[in-house]
Formats: sequence, C-alpha cells, structure tokens
Amino acid sequence: QAQLAESGGGLVQAEGSLRLSCAASGRAISAYTMGWFRQAPGKEREFVAAISWTGRNTYYADFVKGRFTISRDNPKNTVYLQMNSLKSEDTAVYYCATRRLPRGEVRDTEESGYAYWGQGTQVTVSS
Repeated sequence: QAQLAESGGGLVQAEGSLRLSCAASGRAISAYTMGWFRQAPGKEREFVAAISWTGRNTYYADFVKGRFTISRDNPKNTVYLQMNSLKSEDTAVYYCATRRLPRGEVRDTEESGYAYWGQGTQVTVSS
C-alpha cells in the first residue's frame, strides 16, 4: 500500500510560481503513472496533470497547459508539479495520486483509476 505526502504549497501572488512535491513510501512508484488533481472551495476535484511511469509521456488539463509542468524522479520515488504564471483561479488543495494498476494511460483522467491519494497541499494565489 502506498502512502503519498504532498508538500510545497503556500500563498503566492498572481503570476508567481510554486513547485509541489509528492513523496511516496510503501510502494515503488516507478511502475505507475502518477497524477495531480485539485479541489477548489465549493467545487469537485478535477484532474490537473499526469505523467507516465517512464516519464516520457505527460498529459495536462487545458487550463494549465503551458503553465504547469509535471515531472518525476523515480529513484527518489517523488513526483513534482512546477506551477508558473499562477492565477487566482488556481487556488485549491492539490493532491497527488498513483494509478491503481501498473503503468496506465496518462489520458485517463478519471479519479476511479487512481488508487492511493495524499492528504493534499493548499495553494492560495492572491490577485
């Protein structure tokens, strides 16, 4: 069973940057596609980005394309989300998750495909 711990959130001004980290334990994530999701106040959780188990393939929600970059360091069992040009509408709790089964398609954005979730890290963007 995997345990995921996000970090790196905080308060940032609009157009600023943050780098989120997701450290995994209990399971080597090198064989799994990993994803980032977010949940804003009063809204449902939504897909943000995913990265394949090899790191070669990535997929982004339209609203973050060109601003966010997902990456991974398998030896460190860690996934990252670099967020640039932040907007007030990016304010949310950000969660990382690992796919239920090994590998996994990055374009499959359904939450049901992800088995283990972190507790989330708050990102607040002030305008």
